Amino acid sequence: MYNRRNFLKQSALLGAATLLPAGLSATERFQSAAAKKPPVKKTPAKKLDTYTVNMGHVRAVPIPPRQIVIPDVEGFKVLKGDFHIHTIYSDGNVRPHERVTEAVTNGLDAISITDHFEVSPNICQSNRWNIADHKDANYNIAYEVAKSTADAKNVLLVRGGEITKGMPPGHFNALFTEDNNAVGAVLTDWRKMMQVAADQGAFLLWNHPGWEAPKWGGIEKGAPLCFTDTHEEILKNGWMHGIEIYNGANDEYYPIVSDWANEHDLALFANSDNHPTELDHYGVQNPLRPITLVLAKERTVASLREAMFAKRIVAWAGGLLWGRDPWLPALFKASVVIKSITPGVLELTNISSLPISVTTGGEVIELPKDISRQVYRAEGVNRITVANWMVGMNKPLDWQW
Repeated sequence: MYNRRNFLKQSALLGAATLLPAGLSATERFQSAAAKKPPVKKTPAKKLDTYTVNMGHVRAVPIPPRQIVIPDVEGFKVLKGDFHIHTIYSDGNVRPHERVTEAVTNGLDAISITDHFEVSPNICQSNRWNIADHKDANYNIAYEVAKSTADAKNVLLVRGGEITKGMPPGHFNALFTEDNNAVGAVLTDWRKMMQVAADQGAFLLWNHPGWEAPKWGGIEKGAPLCFTDTHEEILKNGWMHGIEIYNGANDEYYPIVSDWANEHDLALFANSDNHPTELDHYGVQNPLRPITLVLAKERTVASLREAMFAKRIVAWAGGLLWGRDPWLPALFKASVVIKSITPGVLELTNISSLPISVTTGGEVIELPKDISRQVYRAEGVNRITVANWMVGMNKPLDWQW
């Protein structure tokens, strides 16, 4: 039966056949027809950005180094230092070169890494006190590791170490040693250690004399500070040149030490005794952080050493300064500009970063940096008490002009 459906189907086949060359098979005819279709244009794939994108702009804002402004004092440069610091090569938590970076951030000119001779878990087999295990230790390692960084960052690095004994004598820093290994070679005898250090020209510093820790070399809890017969012997032998009046590890201030310094011709130090990181201990650029000020001829290690032995040193911590005559008064004179406005009025301007509080007529007046303050005085009075600068035990500086 021939119907409409068959008719249309047959017409379609005949129409297609007229368009194809003769003699082709059905498959060839289909392929030929497909080839004549217009090509389909493909949209090219979007090119991916595979490069590194610099995101440095999202970093935290860098903190510039702390700027501590102190004018020269009678021709001497005032160098800021910390001469009691620990690293991973004793019982500290910080690598030596990082101590140098911390010093720069805090505006210091000089540091001494004073790792313990007797407490060196990272260079010896034992953790504490087992002296027999220290025979192969390299006690110069912290200095050697930090030296290149210190040179690159222009920090004066003083070779040193801490002689760590029970009380008495307690703990002593040996600064400006030539070879710590020679000191460590006589580890069982503190007198020999001090003698070897002294023979090398070291500056010997009595650390935290009032530290209440009898198990680790301090005094008994609640005991008064004493300049013992042993310390008299050390002094007589030339093995004591300075003493800490402030120790930051224990947050301790020892007022009597100011009188000891005057009596025994000792230089006063304020050191951090840092074991953790600077950030963990003090935070960011803490203005109360202990700093030892050294009045040196030049910014060199040799000048630093000469100034220490000459006792041109002032200790600074917690908003207080401690020093001896004539250098504490000389520092005040260099730091404060005094003008007479009227016979009864003075204008004082602190041109330094040092904290200064003066009293006159029973009133305490703070002198912030570069801010002028007027103080009143009775006619004929030519002295001011500097309340937070101490020249003796609880004895503030009495400044006369």
